[in-house]
Amino acid sequence: MEKERQLLVIFPHPDDEAFGVSGTIATHVKNGTPVTYACLTLGEMGRNMGNPPFATRESLPKIRKQELQNAASILGINDLRMLGYRDKTVEFEDEVKLANHMAEIIADVNPSLVITFYPGYSVHPDHDATGRAVVRAIEQIPENKRPKLHCVAFSKNCVDELGEPDVQHNVSAVTEIKLETIKAHKSQTQLMAAEMAEKLKNNDPQALAWIQNERFWTYKFK
Repeated sequence: MEKERQLLVIFPHPDDEAFGVSGTIATHVKNGTPVTYACLTLGEMGRNMGNPPFATRESLPKIRKQELQNAASILGINDLRMLGYRDKTVEFEDEVKLANHMAEIIADVNPSLVITFYPGYSVHPDHDATGRAVVRAIEQIPENKRPKLHCVAFSKNCVDELGEPDVQHNVSAVTEIKLETIKAHKSQTQLMAAEMAEKLKNNDPQALAWIQNERFWTYKFK
């Protein structure tokens, strides 16, 4: 994996970083790259309350905030920015204002690489809205000064329409960190993390392939 000067990760929800990007983040941290994670919401509208339930609708924002902080600590992220948007409403934010906010963060962090969701190919409206805002922000930067933009996509049609991923990382060296990051989001991942740990213990090939490989598409600016 190429060493970056500065990595900026922008996602809308706590745990978005855990599943498909935490191995990449952990590797960059190990390589000495500073990482900033800008998380738009606290995921306060999440459906899961733990299993068995230990959260309520009222307590969930505080719990998910702490889970996010725990995950960032596990990954070695020293610059965690919680932006205060409301979960499941990012798609309704003024697009220009949201893009300008993303542009302010990008200007402040001055990353060599930005990771976000690929707009239109990331299933959740908040994911797509976040990706669109980041793309719009980077488009404002002169082409010769833009950071690289790597996007996460997992819709059923992403490979058919975008082609094969442009970047694939084998993160097997940090799979324990990745699993611990997933576990940190206990209210949302408790059962899944336990099942995944058991599959990994038994060397399940699908589980190993999923946790050891992360893929990204470079955004094709027009």
